[in-house]
Amino acid sequence: MFSIFSRNKEKTSAKELKRYYKIVDQINNLEPIYLSMTDDELKNMTNEFKERIANGEELTNIIPDAFAVVREASKRVLNMRHFDVQIIGGLVLTEGNISEMPTGEGKTLVASLPSYVRALEGKGVHVITVNDYLARRDFELIGQIHRFLGLSVGLNVPMLEPALKKQAYNADITYGVGTEFGFDYLRDNMVRSLEDKVQRPYHYAIIDEVDSVLIDEAKTPLIIAGKMGANDELHRIASILAKRFKKEEDYDFDDETKATSLTEQGIEKVEAAFGVDNLYDLEHQTLYHYVIQAVRAHVMFQRDVDYIVKDDKIELVDMFTGRILEGRTLSDGLHQAIEAKEGVTITQENKAQAQITIQNYFRMYPILSGMTGTAKTQEKEFNEVYGMRVIQIPTNRPRQRVDQPDIIFNTTEAKYEYVAQQAMERHKKGQPVLIGTTSILQSEKVAQSLDEHGLTYQLLNAKTVEQEVELISQAGQKGRITVATNMAGRGTDIVLGEGVAELGGLYVIGTEKHESRRVDNQLRGRSGRQGDPGESRFILSIEDDMFRRFAKEEVEKFEKKMTVDDVKRITNKEVNELIDRTQRIVEGAHFSMREYNLKLDDVINDQRRVIYTLRDSILENNNIIELLQKMLHETIDFAVRENAPEELSPENWNFDDIETTLNSLYLTPILLNREVNKLNSIFDQVEPGYLEVKEYIETFVESPKIMQIIPQVMLTFIDSMWVKHLEQMAHLKEGIGLRSYQQEDPMRIYQREGLELFGKNYQEVRRAIVEELVIFMKSLNSNEQGE
Repeated sequence: MFSIFSRNKEKTSAKELKRYYKIVDQINNLEPIYLSMTDDELKNMTNEFKERIANGEELTNIIPDAFAVVREASKRVLNMRHFDVQIIGGLVLTEGNISEMPTGEGKTLVASLPSYVRALEGKGVHVITVNDYLARRDFELIGQIHRFLGLSVGLNVPMLEPALKKQAYNADITYGVGTEFGFDYLRDNMVRSLEDKVQRPYHYAIIDEVDSVLIDEAKTPLIIAGKMGANDELHRIASILAKRFKKEEDYDFDDETKATSLTEQGIEKVEAAFGVDNLYDLEHQTLYHYVIQAVRAHVMFQRDVDYIVKDDKIELVDMFTGRILEGRTLSDGLHQAIEAKEGVTITQENKAQAQITIQNYFRMYPILSGMTGTAKTQEKEFNEVYGMRVIQIPTNRPRQRVDQPDIIFNTTEAKYEYVAQQAMERHKKGQPVLIGTTSILQSEKVAQSLDEHGLTYQLLNAKTVEQEVELISQAGQKGRITVATNMAGRGTDIVLGEGVAELGGLYVIGTEKHESRRVDNQLRGRSGRQGDPGESRFILSIEDDMFRRFAKEEVEKFEKKMTVDDVKRITNKEVNELIDRTQRIVEGAHFSMREYNLKLDDVINDQRRVIYTLRDSILENNNIIELLQKMLHETIDFAVRENAPEELSPENWNFDDIETTLNSLYLTPILLNREVNKLNSIFDQVEPGYLEVKEYIETFVESPKIMQIIPQVMLTFIDSMWVKHLEQMAHLKEGIGLRSYQQEDPMRIYQREGLELFGKNYQEVRRAIVEELVIFMKSLNSNEQGE
């Protein structure tokens, strides 16, 4: 059989779909065989497949039978039979690519096929969704098929006991939210014993709404933070100062990249306010950090768009879903800067103890796949970052939705007036209307406009999250008007009420283009599911946020030749070209930003691997004495080479520092001969003392108490060093943009200095571990002798 695991780089073509349809035919031909089996015979197929794999048979050969078995099980358990197009979607996922399937095509059922096949390999399958509600739903619904076929199914949600998490991860198939899997990885690399780890090695993952998880959420790294006291007074003073600052006079802010920096005048104002000579001196790094965070809080974050103030607290809002990010706070003092800006109680700062980007987390899976209704526009990024192709799956029934051309006004007031009139017109005949907005603030403006026309509506935003799923599912009922942030209730089907199809189906109005065409397409896709009739239209204005931020100059030029009709609708055809071009520019800017952040994290990622590998070797407790002896050797070697570099003449060598370091480790004090002029001569002098300590360390094997303490001391020092290093790297990243005057690529500076910083910190921690343990052993020995 032709291997479905081949990956070529061409777009989805009729030829490629033909290849999938051939496999579908094979699966369909097997249907009568499995239809005639008893439940027990069908269940036993799982054992047979596992045996065939154990005997070395290729998974490719098993796929047609395995898919046919899952389809038959689904019919018996859920009374749901996979359509041929759902089978194609499953084949695409099994090979580690993205199935692009429009809303309502049954993506949930599609995932039952590849998750079963890959679970047969016995290495675990992770099915990842965007929220707890969907994870539980899929675990309960699709899990029935897998349990019927003899596989174990687990659910991984926040706040689970470690024992229950471990159980969930040891299941054949584990459902959960992507961020929770990532946080578990970070927590696993903070544990003090191997038994406390909950995850096992990664194998295969299916990500539902893959564009939301891997692209929209990829801007924010996963951070586990420990609380530390914030300097309330400094935050408040910096906030007062930032309020007085004027753009382009005291600070520069780039609307596109959100980059924020102080001007010379701004720096002088800070220096005058705090009475310091040079803000960029190393000793004033903390002060600069507080001030720049205060400026960012004022210019980057808008109330009721990026966050809401509730019960004396700042609650962050997910700009894509409009949902409150429960329990999530900004790190590195930025959250406290917003608290100071809004005059609420300043909480403790979060100090990163472990962190990883979404991209680097998911790239650890050997095979990654995903599903969404909208991915083709971002195929380049999926391919470059994750090695996945986007395959567009045909719909089960022809699409009937009509996507109307955009209507653009010259003011937001005219836009909202037209939106309300459109809603009223459709409402009169009973057709349901869904109005999509890009923020809470905007949804409230739409609501105000509907109020003025006396219309009744349901408002969905982060402030009504509890009813979100229920309300969005009701949006297709007769006469219903629903106002929602574009992504609210994503993953929930909107089923048309009785008689609604005859009225034209659900009418979707978009009130602002999103910064990604994908999200616009997702909004359109709320209508016309499973071949239902439907209609969509975007009603915009050139005062919209996207044009103000990304196309200010182009809009100013366009306005000179702009013509409008009596309701202020723009009549120039070029306006559509302006919209498309702006959106492509924005997408490009966001892609560049994610690419840049990923390159920055790649530097830390290499360092993280070193630290986590070292931690694992300590936890495994294999040859812990050898590891300690190796640290001793490296510390001595570094101390000599750092203070007696061969490129310096011997009279400039720092013998005092070598002696200080070695005497903190040696059992017998050493006094170096300063007359030597060769590096090897120094090594000859230090070797006897090194061998004495090395042999002394070997005696620790006989003390169970010491053998228990060594790993714990090592982990304490390593974890402490890693927290300090992450903070230093964050400050280094903050400062590299300021140094572009050096005519050097900031990325190169970050890579070079980050490596130097890591080398220095790593060396310090090695020395501290050896020093601490040798001192401890000496004191232990002297106590025992004293007794």
